[in-house]
Amino acid sequence: MKDALRFEPLAWSNVLTEMPAALRIASGDIVITETLDAAGVNARGEKKADRPNPMNGPIFVEGAEPGDALRVEILKIDPARDTGWTSAALSANVLDPEYARNLPPRDHVEWIIDRQASTVKLEKPLPGLENLILPYAPMIGCFGVAPSGGQAISTASSSNNGGNMDYRGFTVGCSVSFPVSVPGALFFLGDCHAAQGDGEIAGTGVETCCNVEVRLTVEKGRTIRWPRGETQDRIFTVGNARPLDQALQHATTEMVMWLKSDYGLSDAATAHLLGQAVRYEVGNVFNPAYTMVCSVAKKWLPPKL
Repeated sequence: MKDALRFEPLAWSNVLTEMPAALRIASGDIVITETLDAAGVNARGEKKADRPNPMNGPIFVEGAEPGDALRVEILKIDPARDTGWTSAALSANVLDPEYARNLPPRDHVEWIIDRQASTVKLEKPLPGLENLILPYAPMIGCFGVAPSGGQAISTASSSNNGGNMDYRGFTVGCSVSFPVSVPGALFFLGDCHAAQGDGEIAGTGVETCCNVEVRLTVEKGRTIRWPRGETQDRIFTVGNARPLDQALQHATTEMVMWLKSDYGLSDAATAHLLGQAVRYEVGNVFNPAYTMVCSVAKKWLPPKL
């Protein structure tokens, strides 16, 4: 087995787009890289890039061509510093308009990341939250590949190429496949969170810097339209759009196509399975494009074709 490649970027991007590669690797290579936080600050407190969500990359993966998929296995996410930050107010779009008028300022508050205990807690707890100590639950907020047609998609948003999806399930042990639209796929990665609730309803997770290890593998001839993922016990699909029902439609349609192509189910069989066994999760309802995740437990699936 080849040694992992250490990627130390010299520049960062606030868009996912087709641009000169910062690193070229072979399919199946493992890459280790340290991310900036969502505001562009590194693990040593230095401002290195502008917000939103500056990305490491792009990484060119040899052999990836339009019509393929790029499989990203998340192998490790380790904290690179002992602090993170969040917003002090919920996002107005998750509340009734009249209530949202009285929200407090969206100031940043600091969190402490205890690497030994694997926990996170507020540096200055508010009354009632003195005993709030949450597990360190790292995730990748923004990652994906260059989109099609020369598009440049902001790292504040997402589309079928991935991007700023902020789904808390993008963590160690998960693999995600993205549709390849340009030669080399051009993979981007950043915006790690030490913890986050479903929906990212405060507009942030516990924003921090992490050392991330991923394996990037080209899946030749695997034509997909939206991101597809897998864990030890389930498969899932991701839709990114606004309004939320359109994101759900994208995710559900991608799941139907997956069940038919890889598991041989008919439309009727797919309806029976999803109608009773599907599970939905909200990835985010803060970004310009919302994220919905559609999943099915592997124990309910027939053998793959």
